[in-house]
Amino acid sequence: MWEPDAFPFVKAKTCTDMSWIKEGELSLLEKISANILKAGPMPKHVAFIMDGNRRFARKKNMERQEGHMQGFNKLAETLRWCKHLNIPEVTVYAFSIENFKRTEDEVDGLMELARQKFERLLEEHENLEKHGVCIRVLGDLNMLPLDLQQLIAKAVFTTRNHNKCFVNVCFAYTSRYEITNAVREMAWGVEQGLIKGSDVSEALLSECLYSNNSPNPDLLIRTSGEVRLSDFLLWQTSHSCLVFQSVLWPEYSFWNLCEAILQYQLNHKSIQKARDLHREHQALQQLEADRACVAELLQHHSNGKPVDSQRRQEALLHYTSCREERVRDFLEALKHKRDSFFSDLCSESLLA
Repeated sequence: MWEPDAFPFVKAKTCTDMSWIKEGELSLLEKISANILKAGPMPKHVAFIMDGNRRFARKKNMERQEGHMQGFNKLAETLRWCKHLNIPEVTVYAFSIENFKRTEDEVDGLMELARQKFERLLEEHENLEKHGVCIRVLGDLNMLPLDLQQLIAKAVFTTRNHNKCFVNVCFAYTSRYEITNAVREMAWGVEQGLIKGSDVSEALLSECLYSNNSPNPDLLIRTSGEVRLSDFLLWQTSHSCLVFQSVLWPEYSFWNLCEAILQYQLNHKSIQKARDLHREHQALQQLEADRACVAELLQHHSNGKPVDSQRRQEALLHYTSCREERVRDFLEALKHKRDSFFSDLCSESLLA
C-alpha cells in the first residue's frame, strides 16, 4: 500500500529547485568508493520504495510539504549517483491505486502536485535530451484527470527515443492490478485471433506487463525501516536482491546506496543462479507445452495410426515456429495499442 510519505513529487510552491536531473561530480572519496564497487558485479536496474518524507518533516519540525519537496530533491540526487555508478535504469514507486481511497481533498492535492512535477520535467527537456533520459510511466493512466494524463503522455512521448538511462515512474499502480491487466491483454489477444489460448504462458504474461520494456530489477531498496513490498513489482522482483534500510528517504546518502549495492554483490551469485534455473525451467515448460499441443494435433490428424519420431520432430518445429510468429504479431499489436494511447493523448492536448 502506498503511503503519503513515500510520494516524491510533492513540493513547496516557494521552492525553485525542482529539477529532475542534478548536475555535479562525486567527491574524491565517493569516486574512489564507486570505482571499487564497479570492480564487482553492478546492478543494471534498481527499484526504490521511497519512504519517510512525512516522518522526516516531523523530525525536523517543518511543514509536510517541505518534507515531500526534500524527498523529490533526493530522488534527483539519487539519479545522479546512479549515473556515476553506471546504473542505467531506475524504477520508483510514486503513487499507488490504493491512494485513491483517501479523501477527495487529499487526492486532488496530490494530483496537483504531480502536475507541477511533470510540467517541470517538460520544461527541462533539453537537459533530459543531453543526458539521454527516457521517462516511462507505468500504471493505469485512465484513472487520472485528463490534463494530467496529457502531461504524462507528453513527457513519455518527448523522451521516448532517449536511450542512455531510463526512469520508470509507477503512477496509479499496484502490482496485482498490473498482473490482472496483463491477463486482460492476453485475453484480448485471444479474442482478436492474434494468439491461441495454448500460447498463454508465464513468459508471455511478463511481456504484457507495464514493465515489458525493462529487465527485471536486480536490486530493490526500501527506506524508513518498513520491511514489506506494498504491492510493488511483485512479479518482477521474484529473483531480485531486496534491501530494507532504516534511513528516512530525504536523508538517504550515497553511502546508503553503496551499502545496498554491496548487499547485492554479496548475493549476486545466488541471485544469478536462481535466475538461470528459472529461465531453464521456463524453457522446459514451454517445450513440454508445445509437445503436448503437437501430440494432440497429430492424434487428431493421424486417425489413430502411429507417428514416427521424425514426423513428430518436424511437426514440433513447425508448431513452435508458428507459435513464435503469432506471439510476435500479438506483441507488436499490443505495443501499437499502447503507443497509440500516448500519441492520442498528445494530439488531444495540442487541440485543446
